[in-house]
Amino acid sequence: MTDEVAEERVRRGAARVYGDDRIQVLWEPKLCIHVQSCVRRLPEVFDAAARPWIHVEAAEADRIAETVATCPTGALHFRRLDGGAQEEADASDETRVQPRTDGPLFLRGRIRIEDSDGNLIREDTRVALCRCGGSSNKPFCDGTHRTIGFKTPPKT
Repeated sequence: MTDEVAEERVRRGAARVYGDDRIQVLWEPKLCIHVQSCVRRLPEVFDAAARPWIHVEAAEADRIAETVATCPTGALHFRRLDGGAQEEADASDETRVQPRTDGPLFLRGRIRIEDSDGNLIREDTRVALCRCGGSSNKPFCDGTHRTIGFKTPPKT
């Protein structure tokens, strides 16, 4: 994520920033569907019951960056301030789509989402797209699949 993109998301109020002099973690609540990969991998930093819920001082910046990169929805991103590697999709990485049972499509890679007129909606390295049809944040998943009983068809 470029500094300009991160600053724009914060300016619009779309992202909250938690950081110190080593790393900043950007969290976009509207994209978070509480998969909790961050909480399971690094609970001393990501504590869903605490406010604020992200404590970057509790772990090494490398571990935080590795954990943030596991967020399948793109709700979490990081910026290194200590000279560490920045978050980017690998240019050689093909975009991958992973359908989740009874849930969204997880995409990973260089992702560009446009509306029907070709206007940019989002560029990212990770997103979760709605496939239940019920999201109020289309095309992104908002977790509605859990409340409406969405079920994926059985494999044939």
